Amino acid sequence: MLKLQDQLEKSNRKELDLLRDFIKGFKTVCIAYSGGVDSSLVAAIAKEQLHSNAIAVTGVSSSLAPHLLEEARIQAKWIGITHKECETYELQNPQYTSNPVDRCFTCKQELHNHLTQIAKSFSTAQVLDGVNIDDLYDYRPGIQAAKIAGVLSPLAELKINKTSIRRISKALGFPWWDKPAQPCLASRFPYGEPISSKRLKQVAKAEKWLIENGFPKVRVRVQGFVGRIEVPTNQINDLLDNSKRKEIIEYFLSIGFSSVSVDLEGLISGKLNRK
Repeated sequence: MLKLQDQLEKSNRKELDLLRDFIKGFKTVCIAYSGGVDSSLVAAIAKEQLHSNAIAVTGVSSSLAPHLLEEARIQAKWIGITHKECETYELQNPQYTSNPVDRCFTCKQELHNHLTQIAKSFSTAQVLDGVNIDDLYDYRPGIQAAKIAGVLSPLAELKINKTSIRRISKALGFPWWDKPAQPCLASRFPYGEPISSKRLKQVAKAEKWLIENGFPKVRVRVQGFVGRIEVPTNQINDLLDNSKRKEIIEYFLSIGFSSVSVDLEGLISGKLNRK
């Protein structure tokens, strides 16, 4: 059993106990695992409670940044859970590539079509995901696709929010407890702007470069061939430092952007959903 640190508050201990009880109620489970802090917690508790009767599966396509896939692999190895990868083909579906407002539904539908088959071959496992209670108050059409596929969301059902997930993960000693949220790369494109594998890879390269150069929390929003950088407000001045500014412009132009801008409002998750 994972060692529980003393600093975990009583309310979070209760949440952890509820999560353990929820998961051990299944014979076998298949975790829809992105490597984010949410699905990693579900995967870790599933491994703890069910041992070899739990597997984690990551959908792989250009929508997932390569460095995030590598992190997911490392975290799964750290947890000790069996980790599988499956190719997904949402980029072959015009309902995804045309980037309508319900694009996320199409993507999750594609993912769960594959996970359902994997789960059936794994002792008819119950598919679980990392959706938490906070996610239910955001615009997430993919959640409906998961429900249709019969996926359960233990964190949401137990009303566990992101703050609690991070506290529990830190107390359990997970090195990634404060890992920044990293939504699908397609979320960087305004609705209606076509998505392609080439453009997704361009965004992945830009964000990876910024992360490696001192900006761990970042989004590169795309409008046409303009890359608009979002970082936390306390890092905007660092971003605009003259030497870094020149390096950023040079790199962005080298990977196909026509110009670069900085969002003075800073990084706000889900900004493109605002009306």
